[in-house]
Amino acid sequence: MAETTTHTTQPTGEHKGGFPPFQSETFASQLVWLVLTFVILYVVMAKVALPRVGSILEARRTRITDDLAEAQRAKDASDAAIATYEKALADARARAQAIAADMRQRQAAQSEETRKALEGKLNSKLAEAEGTIGATKSAAMANVRAIASDAAGAIVQRLTGTAPSAQDLAAAVEDTLKR
Repeated sequence: MAETTTHTTQPTGEHKGGFPPFQSETFASQLVWLVLTFVILYVVMAKVALPRVGSILEARRTRITDDLAEAQRAKDASDAAIATYEKALADARARAQAIAADMRQRQAAQSEETRKALEGKLNSKLAEAEGTIGATKSAAMANVRAIASDAAGAIVQRLTGTAPSAQDLAAAVEDTLKR
C-alpha cells in the first residue's frame, strides 16, 4: 500500500504559504522594485529605443515622400512625352493629309488636261467624220435622182412593157422627192 504523506514541513528557503507577490510582508519591497524597474525601463525606452524607432519612422516617411515626388516627376515626364508624341502624330497626320490633297489636285489637273486633249481629238475626228458623212450624203443625194429615175423607168417598163420618156420620169421623181 502506498502511503500518502502530507507535506507539512517546508524545506529551507521556501516561502510560507500562498503566492509570493500577494504576501503582505514582501509587498512594499516589491512595489519599490516595480517602480525602480519601471523608471529604468521608461528611461531606456525614452532615451534609446523610442528615438531609434522615431528616426526609422521619419526615414521611412522621408523615403516615401521622396519616392512619391520621384513618381510624380516621372508621371509629369511621361505626360510631357505623351503630349509631344500626340503633337508629332497630329503633325504627321496633317502633313499626310496635305500631301494627299496635293496629289489629288495634281491628278485632277492631269486628268482634266488629258480629258481636254481627248475631247479635242474626238471633236476633230467627229468633225472629220461629219464632213465625210456630209460629202457622202451629198454624193448619194446627187445620185438619188438618177438612181430613182432609172429604177422607176425599169419598174414601169416591166409592168407596162413600154419604156416611159425621160422627161416623164424626171417629173415624177421630182414630184415624189418634194413630198
